[in-house]
Amino acid sequence: MYKPIDKYLVYFSLAAMIGNVAWAEAVQDEKFARAECSEFSQASMRDCLDKKANKSAMELGKTEEKALKQLSKWDTEPNYIALSKSKFEASSKEFIRYRKAHCDFNASLGGSAIGNALKMRRLACEVELNARRALQINSSITTLAKQ
Repeated sequence: MYKPIDKYLVYFSLAAMIGNVAWAEAVQDEKFARAECSEFSQASMRDCLDKKANKSAMELGKTEEKALKQLSKWDTEPNYIALSKSKFEASSKEFIRYRKAHCDFNASLGGSAIGNALKMRRLACEVELNARRALQINSSITTLAKQ
């Protein structure tokens, strides 16, 4: 028989597991992105991945705009809002540098593959990293809204 507190711990654990499953499904990793576009010819596959990368970049941009708006509405002293916005903008610039470096590395793992195949590896990498970054930002601003 569960004590009342134990019941709440069970519910919390189940909610956390369900949340992790939803989070895992929300991030489209690079292998999934390539598989989704693999039904096309190689040239069309590259176009498909290019569209996915552009869409994920646009979604990331929208998420960043949303985060800045949330920071502007934050119920705290203006100096903390300004500091957080500054740190957020710096982290966004660093993310772009990181994404380029990481996806360059990822593309290099294609070895002697032709340029088009390496470009597809890069694009799929960008899709995944953009999605992960958007989730991280959303997680941060969700926490902010609960304070």
